[in-house]
Amino acid sequence: MKRLRVILLAVLALTLLVTAGCDPNNEKGTPGGTSAAVSGNSGTSAGSAASSSGTQPASKKMNIKVYYPDEQGMKLIAVKRTIKSDDAGKYAEAMKSLLQGPKDKGQIAVIPKQAKLRSVKVKDDVAYVDFSQDLVKQFTGGSTGEEMLVGSVVNTLTDFPEIKKVQILVEGKKIETLAGHMDLSAPIARMANLLK
Repeated sequence: MKRLRVILLAVLALTLLVTAGCDPNNEKGTPGGTSAAVSGNSGTSAGSAASSSGTQPASKKMNIKVYYPDEQGMKLIAVKRTIKSDDAGKYAEAMKSLLQGPKDKGQIAVIPKQAKLRSVKVKDDVAYVDFSQDLVKQFTGGSTGEEMLVGSVVNTLTDFPEIKKVQILVEGKKIETLAGHMDLSAPIARMANLLK
């Protein structure tokens, strides 16, 4: 009898966990990117590899490109990565992959390790990528470093054909600049001039 009670409690707990993960509004991202909202793991820092917990519908492997500055810090190098996500979560997963930092020689990390991805939302053809305040507080680069950081984020997201521009946010708000060298108050188009 005690064993049956333990099994019933375990089934009830599992049911509650599964139900808690369901979206009450049943919102899904659209393939055209017209209105997809994807929260990043707020505990994901630039120096850690995050794995998503729970199950995601239609999760599949995708090949993407993320961009890191070369050793001279003058051009961005495309790096192929594989992510596992559904269509709505692919943008946040791409950013998480970028935040993991470079794994090969000849590339440097430009995003502060303390910076955390808060969310990525896509509306029409603009991606709104929201970082923690550590993106600004811990950034130590100059004008070229700022350009490389912005270019890494913008070019990684605009590699998705449905995204034409990227708006960088900090703590959910637009910022004028990261370190005083670039105007970030409006969405930024792909920075192809930085690509190697």
